[in-house]
Order: sequence, then structure tokens, then C-alpha cells
Amino acid sequence: MRSVSGTRRLLRWIGNGLLVVLLVWTLVPFYWMVATSLKKDKEIYGFEATLVPRQPTLANYTRLFAATPFTKYVRNSTIIACSTTILSLVFGCLGAYALARLRFPGRNLIARGLVFTYLVPPALLFIPLFTVISTLRLVDTHQGLILTYLSFSVPFCTWLLMGYFRSVPLELEEAALVDGCTRLGSLVRVILPMSLPALAVVAFFSFTQSWNEFLYANVFVNSVEVRTITTGLTLFVVEDVFFWGPMMGASFLSALPPLVLYLIFQRWVVKGLTLGAVKG
Repeated sequence: MRSVSGTRRLLRWIGNGLLVVLLVWTLVPFYWMVATSLKKDKEIYGFEATLVPRQPTLANYTRLFAATPFTKYVRNSTIIACSTTILSLVFGCLGAYALARLRFPGRNLIARGLVFTYLVPPALLFIPLFTVISTLRLVDTHQGLILTYLSFSVPFCTWLLMGYFRSVPLELEEAALVDGCTRLGSLVRVILPMSLPALAVVAFFSFTQSWNEFLYANVFVNSVEVRTITTGLTLFVVEDVFFWGPMMGASFLSALPPLVLYLIFQRWVVKGLTLGAVKG
């Protein structure tokens, strides 16, 4: 018995140690961004470089908002990410309900196709997607990026919601149909209220993916008026000169919205991920 308890204690210590390592691995980049953004130029570029700012200053943030179009990048990213999230929820819910509840030819093929579509690397799709966006004359527009982001957010959202909708008892939906609800009414009044954790996961995924996406935003957008935060950060690099102070400040501020959303909806997100993994 002592050997068993000792082994369990050892495994617990090893697990806690790995968690500490992962925590440090996660927090160090955030600390480095904040510390660099609060340093003066001589502490960043000179021989006086330090790990901790000696004289913290907000000059980099002042320069960021006064001398760069950072607020435009935030506005563009917010518009694109929120629009993609809302449309992903709408299309994902409708598609998942159809695949989970309705019976029609090719249903299983479509369900498998959603997974295969999501697994295709974005680097293989940006050329055909650019051709489509160019044909629709949506290059360098918010609408073009939103339509592009739906190509990878809707398949994942539909696949995740499909597995969750199947876990909702069919009897509840049949009772709603008997009481006079339509298919859409049963989806809105019965299934969606019982699937709030899954909806939180879908919304969080769609928002963070759209907010952090770089490849498509860099290829499909050229003007400053439409640039997102991720592509706007590249403007802080001029030839071989890196403006680390404003760049780290912008990087830290751009990381806050997904982090705040996760902290707010943490309970639902974790619950949705775990239940979706078991029930899907």
C-alpha cells in the first residue's frame, strides 16, 4: 500500500511540475510584451537592456494611438470577427440541425466532407479563394474577408454542433412538434437553449480564429482602411528597423479581447469542449 501511495504522490508531483512549466511557457510571452511596451528605447535597443523596465513609461502606447492607425485596425478586426462569429453561429446551427435530425440522401457524405474541408491547410486554399473573391469584386473589403473566414469557421462549427445536437433527447423535440412548433421553432426553443455550452465554444472559436488570422488578411487586403490588427503589426517593421516598443504594445492590446472573452465564458467553453468531445 505504501508503494502504491508513493507512486501516486510521485505522479501527482510530476503532473504539478508539468503544469507549472506550461504556465510559465504561456505567461512569459505576455510578460515580455508588457515589459517591452513599457520600456524606453535605450532599454530596448541599447546596451542597457533589462528584463524589468527601470523607468516604466506609456510613451509607446501614446505613440501607438497618436501616430499610427491602430484604432482603425481594431475597428476592422472587430467588425470582421463579430460578423464572422454571428454568421458562423447562424449557418452552423442550421447546418448541424439538418445533419443531426433530418434524413436525406448524401447526409453522411456531407458530414464527412465538413471534417475534410476543415482539415485542408489554409496555404492550399488562398489561391482559389482569391480567385473567387476577385471574381466577386470583394478584394480589399470587409465582406471579402468575412466570406473567406466563413470557409473555415462554418465547417468546424457545424461539425461540433452536430455532435451536440444529437445528444439532445429526440422526445423533447417531438413534443414541441406535437404542440405546434415548426422545425425552426423547435430548434430555437428547445435545442439551442440546451446547447448553450456548445454555442459558447463555437462563438469563441469563430471570434478568435477571425481575430488572429493573418494569411488571408495579408493576401486579400492592401489598403490601410481595411487592414486588421494582425496585418497592421507588420507596418512596425520598416526594412531592417523594428519598432519593438509600439509593436509589443499593439501585440498586447490585440491579445486582450480573446483573453477577456475566454475569462468571461470560461465555464461554458470548458463545459462545451468536454461534453462535445464525449457526445460528439
